[in-house]
Amino acid sequence: MPLALLALAIGAFGIGTTEFVIMGLLPEVADDFQVSIPTAGFLVTGYALGVVLGAPLMTLLGTRVTRKRMLMLLMGLFTVGNVVSALAPVFGVMLAGRVVASLAHGAFFGIGSVVAAGLVAPQKKAGAIAMMFTGLTVANVVGVPLGTFIGQSAGWRTTFLLVAGLGVVGLLGVAKLVPEQPKPEGVRIRHELAAFRNVQVLLAMAMTVLGFGGVFAAITYITPMMTGAAGYSPSSVTWLLVLFGLGMVGGNLIGGRFADRHLMPMLYVSLGALAVVLALFTVTAHDKIAAAVTIVLIGALGFATVPPLQKRVLDQAAGAPTLASAVNIGAFNLGNALAAWLGGLVIAAGLGYTAPNWVGAALAASALALAVLSSLLERRETRGSRVVAGNSTEPAPVVAARR
Repeated sequence: MPLALLALAIGAFGIGTTEFVIMGLLPEVADDFQVSIPTAGFLVTGYALGVVLGAPLMTLLGTRVTRKRMLMLLMGLFTVGNVVSALAPVFGVMLAGRVVASLAHGAFFGIGSVVAAGLVAPQKKAGAIAMMFTGLTVANVVGVPLGTFIGQSAGWRTTFLLVAGLGVVGLLGVAKLVPEQPKPEGVRIRHELAAFRNVQVLLAMAMTVLGFGGVFAAITYITPMMTGAAGYSPSSVTWLLVLFGLGMVGGNLIGGRFADRHLMPMLYVSLGALAVVLALFTVTAHDKIAAAVTIVLIGALGFATVPPLQKRVLDQAAGAPTLASAVNIGAFNLGNALAAWLGGLVIAAGLGYTAPNWVGAALAASALALAVLSSLLERRETRGSRVVAGNSTEPAPVVAARR
């Protein structure tokens, strides 16, 4: 794998840390600003919605500069947003800082996916994408638990200042390791938008929204769930997030490996198993050991869907992959926002801190249904193409008779 993938992984590490670390610090932030846990959950929802909006906007703006320079600008924006969050005097400013940082998220992974896929042979594209996303998963093993520990010990503001420092490191990594590439020529908004007329692209994005949304329904409220239902101390959440991150690393690498060989079967297995595990989490969340095992499985199964879904979008939008790739990253976060909001609703309704797990199971099961539908439609289109090819209306050649 090219060394440039390391630079993309470094940027992904910083982004992954700021995206997920808020979940371990949700009670501390809520107490500091004197808001409820569901209200503090808007820091997750707001970030996710910012990714959804920022992905297409920043990607289209990026067509005016080289991809390397755009990646550097995105890391700069990410850094500024985290500084604003760290220094926020009121909850509204904190939320605004999260949104500013999130604007860089979708475009970075979207453009980065195209860059990563272009650095390797066609049969290794999913593996290259998975390598970039390894930075995101490793953030959940190192960055998020460490950030949670620091936030609980020295204050959550310190954590976000350190995350801003990660943004600077990511910017320098891109500047040093990513090769210069010419500015994309002939890019037209109409051409990029044409990919969204492809039903398979839309189905893949819908799978992304629902499938990964299932993960966030449970993980957004992991701290109150584990302290209230399983009986863990707040400090133990750090190690639970390490387990979640380890599951993500393993699932991401497995998903990247098998997506290059058996993409749709990989989605069937991962989405189906994710729905079952999330449903079981409503029971296992009341036992410390069972809860810990379940958290690992949720991380692994959830991230096993990421490389195949991203590769499917790139394959189906081959003529204009940049915008579609970035929008699919936004789709991941749209699912996060939807799941965090729905999870907050069921908690606010008095159904308990384990109720979001049912929401997650339903979302994952819906994504599985769409995967089956997508495959059936693709097979029908393939059979239709063969029938058309086999029923050509061209006249048969005239063969001269032998004398």
